[in-house]
Amino acid sequence: MPQPPQAPQPPQAPQPSRGPQPPAVPPSPPAPQSATAPRPPAAPRPPAAPQYPTAPPPPRADPTGAVPLPPPVAPLAPPVEHGAGTGAATLAVLLIGPAGAGKTTVARHWAQRRRVPTAHISLDDVREWVCSGFADPQSGWNEHSEAQYRLARRTCGFAARNFLANGISCIVDDAVFPDRPVVGLGGWKRHVGPGLLPVVLLPGLEVVLERNAKRSGNRRLSDEEVAAIHGRMAGWYGSGLPIIDNSTYDVETTARVLDDVLARAIASPPSW
Repeated sequence: MPQPPQAPQPPQAPQPSRGPQPPAVPPSPPAPQSATAPRPPAAPRPPAAPQYPTAPPPPRADPTGAVPLPPPVAPLAPPVEHGAGTGAATLAVLLIGPAGAGKTTVARHWAQRRRVPTAHISLDDVREWVCSGFADPQSGWNEHSEAQYRLARRTCGFAARNFLANGISCIVDDAVFPDRPVVGLGGWKRHVGPGLLPVVLLPGLEVVLERNAKRSGNRRLSDEEVAAIHGRMAGWYGSGLPIIDNSTYDVETTARVLDDVLARAIASPPSW
């Protein structure tokens, strides 16, 4: 049987022709940053506060009162030529004697001529630091003069310990009586220390009377007072303390003898 004729198909629109497509290019990786690549400038910092040198912390207090001292800038005075003597030993000396014995002059001279730094402390000078209200023992020994004497002795003892703690020797002069505990050796031993070396300077009565006559002010005593003090000082004989009779010695010779006596006392300290 014959097939019926098919209906004609409508013509299709022509497809646009596509040219050759470029191959797909993969995305390039990010370029690595170079180590030397410049960095963006950092934000400016505020100016730093100025730095000032700070003071060193204060040294801790030394219970002995020791203070570091610089070395001497000038050589000391030449020492007295009297053998080895006390040499460079650090000493605490108590020079005892009646009024007119020359103990203050001798003590100062001995201190000035030592090979090492040495201080001289006069108890009479320290007592007279009290100006208004000074209780002069010549006007009578009472509770006020005794209190000022004790205060002066403690002051001298404190000064002596300070000197010794800093390596400076010291010599103190005082009229210490052997029969009077108030002005006795015990107080000096307590205030200065057990290493104190006492020496008695005791010339004859005629010598102290002559020297006392040359004094003035409250340092000059009546002849009766000088004789009474000198008689009481004779009690040091037999005490075991070294005694120097400087009746015929000048200051230089007395200082030399004192140094020799102290040298022997260092080797064999007196018991007191």
